[in-house]
Amino acid sequence: MPDESFVTVPGSRRYATADTTPSGPLDTAARVQITLVLRRRADLPGDLVEGPSIVSRAEFADRYGAAPADIDLVTRVLTAHGLTVDSADARTRLVKVSGPVGTLADVFGAQLTQVSAPYGGRTVEYRHREGELRMPAELADVVLAVLGLDDRPQARTRHRVAAAAAGQVSYTPPQLGAIYKFPDGTDGTGQTVAIIELGGGFGQTDLDTYFRGLGIATPTVTAVGVDGGKNVPGGDPNGADGEVLLDIEVVGGLAPGAHQTVYFAPNTDQGFLDALSQAIHADPSPIAVSISWGASEDSWSAQARTSFDAVLSDAGALGVTVTAASGDNGSSDGATDGKPHTDFPASSPHVLACGGTSLTADPTTGTVTSETVWNGGAQGGATGGGISDTFDQPTWQANAGVPTGAGGGTGRGIPDVAANADPATGYQVLVDGKSYVIGGTSAVAPLWAALLARIAQQTGKRFGQAQPALYAKAAPGTAAPGFRDVVSGDNGDYQAGPGWDACTGLGVPDGSALGAVLGGSV
Repeated sequence: MPDESFVTVPGSRRYATADTTPSGPLDTAARVQITLVLRRRADLPGDLVEGPSIVSRAEFADRYGAAPADIDLVTRVLTAHGLTVDSADARTRLVKVSGPVGTLADVFGAQLTQVSAPYGGRTVEYRHREGELRMPAELADVVLAVLGLDDRPQARTRHRVAAAAAGQVSYTPPQLGAIYKFPDGTDGTGQTVAIIELGGGFGQTDLDTYFRGLGIATPTVTAVGVDGGKNVPGGDPNGADGEVLLDIEVVGGLAPGAHQTVYFAPNTDQGFLDALSQAIHADPSPIAVSISWGASEDSWSAQARTSFDAVLSDAGALGVTVTAASGDNGSSDGATDGKPHTDFPASSPHVLACGGTSLTADPTTGTVTSETVWNGGAQGGATGGGISDTFDQPTWQANAGVPTGAGGGTGRGIPDVAANADPATGYQVLVDGKSYVIGGTSAVAPLWAALLARIAQQTGKRFGQAQPALYAKAAPGTAAPGFRDVVSGDNGDYQAGPGWDACTGLGVPDGSALGAVLGGSV
């Protein structure tokens, strides 16, 4: 007979990770902290998420945060089960709960083992679970997700270091700003750009040296730790350090007047969600949040994807635009089943998904010779893009000519936008004291975040979910206002062509023209 005092946590099923090896007994006495996601007191209206209107942080918490009664219920029930409620934030709807691993596993029905597995060129050890979770029946419909019992690495960076002999041409961020016609007379002053990092770090010496070389003042960069994450440079430019410095230097090179807040969190679904929530709900509110980490949609639990998407919809209501890399492994997104896949969180309809190109241009004059889809083959990487198997096609994308997905469904198409990403035509950066050329769609997300900061300075507006405005005049086979169309190349299963395509989306920015589009005059 099933235990009727517990109910299943919807969408909590996790599957085995490939290549895991048992690594000893689980320490059931170790004390850990997990994150619970609670329901909203009222649904977010669609026109608030997608529309030009925004709400204040206080109004958001009062209308759409967690209800105090729900927080009190969770606290009472879990305390009675021997757990500790460490914090509860009504605005983000996140409740932090701690206790011994064994007690947490008992309360939430988690079958946990200690394993090791290869990840990013090294071996990592973590708690692993398979199957579904449960929770006390009193919390049914109140608790939507339980994250952190399984702490496997969730995401990978979307950057690639160019081989020493591979670079054909490379660019500084300011040169790309000129090529993409970022609006004159702007530098992002008065704006904040948030960056999410799941490892690595930066040193101030690197930043001072890099920006001095560009002839611009070093931007203000603040590191914030989440869930024990820290700014820890590890001396590995091919790893997370390369990602962190790429993100900061691209934003700072293109919008040096903007303040940057870099959130460091553990590379787990819990850490990723907690960092994203903190960034989106921060005070002052960022104009954009840049994400250069992701994983194929099917590698996430349904509860994690749903929780992420809900937080991303918070961003739209608060006037925050989230830019995310669409992936560096072509239309397969690195899967080995021979089928196309899209990368999450880029596949969320509440994210501005950023694809990649291969750019040949004169760095001095800004004259573009050619720009095609980035596809360097199996070893060289290619832009992610395709049709989501998880998210329905949003209304604002209905007239863009998005094709039917491989499974026959009409899903959300990614990317939305693009810019230079090919490491062979990459970005000149400084990482751990050495100069490198780095590419990947990781570079495109911060480029677009910087562009939005400069357009916000120019227009005095916030954009929130920018896609409805960007797609407003999109039509099949036609270039949308504010974009230069990329019509040549493929990412595997998808071919570029006039208008929107699943390689470069609407195209690459004409920053000056986009100011009019997002400012509402086009």
